[in-house]
Amino acid sequence: MKNAAQLLRLGLLLSIFTSLPLTTQAQLVPSFGSDRVGTAGFQVLKLTFDPRAAAMGEAVVANAFGPEGMLWNPALAIQNGRAGLSLTQANYYTDIQLVAAHAVIPLGSGKALGMSLQNLDSGPMDVTTEFQPFGTGETFGYTSLAAGLTWSQSLTNLFSYGLTARYVRDATAGLYTANTFIDLGIYYRVGETGAQMGVAIRNFGTDTAMSGEIERPIIGGDGTTTESSFADIAPPTLFLMGLTYTRALGADGSLQTSLQLSNPNDYAENWNLGAEYRWRNTLLLRAGYRLGKEEFTVPSVGVGVHTAAGPLAVQFDLGTTVHNHLGTIHRFGITLTSLSR
Repeated sequence: MKNAAQLLRLGLLLSIFTSLPLTTQAQLVPSFGSDRVGTAGFQVLKLTFDPRAAAMGEAVVANAFGPEGMLWNPALAIQNGRAGLSLTQANYYTDIQLVAAHAVIPLGSGKALGMSLQNLDSGPMDVTTEFQPFGTGETFGYTSLAAGLTWSQSLTNLFSYGLTARYVRDATAGLYTANTFIDLGIYYRVGETGAQMGVAIRNFGTDTAMSGEIERPIIGGDGTTTESSFADIAPPTLFLMGLTYTRALGADGSLQTSLQLSNPNDYAENWNLGAEYRWRNTLLLRAGYRLGKEEFTVPSVGVGVHTAAGPLAVQFDLGTTVHNHLGTIHRFGITLTSLSR
């Protein structure tokens, strides 16, 4: 009966979050079935910096309990109950560099504060024009920085919520744009059944436009013209809802499986599948798959190694994703967690 009551509460929570009349300009929960590719900016907010999440097909909104978990669901920042720091790095396409840092500090009384930083740097790129497609001899770069502050609180031993405010700044070729976005999330553990759920809304905010000036050649004429007026850019708002189930496999192992619905405002909704096998809390093997994304037809994979070093738990993670046309991406990370609460 106890488990049945907990499952009923879980169903009520899911019903509330999926029936909210949220029809703002940013389209908080967009209509299903509509493909809206190319309608949002601030693309750094869509990138996966975390090797564990990449390996599990991004199905982590209900199970990412490391410091990096606040990026997917701010309600998860309190769940570990310990101070932690994670550092990740990836060599993205065409020599683009991705680096990120996430830290969580417990404040006592079921509260935690989180801080996050993600940075994308394209490095130098050649300037090309319609008349000089192989380059003008000049170069430019693209950088994107996102800095967030997270508040998370556990109301009971089964339920927590969280809020993140994130400042994002994009800059390229003398142009820049900046804005602040909000993440909201909840987490619920269904007693001792091994089931848990998470719901999050990421990157919710207002539209913004580029600032600055840029010169471009006049097509079909002589000379150049200066552009200083640009269209508004919408944030890549994303609704996530996921379920995770963990089952013990003998005395030394456990298997965690996850199913997640991802509904962005600039793409069709898609499903994420993930699995993580944990052996003696030392070796972690991961795999994932994304349904509904044409670029991903090969499962993602990853591995983690967990050990203790004095007062700290240390975990090394590797996540590999294969893109059909753009190649393979490897993400690396290290997480340090205090062994004392």
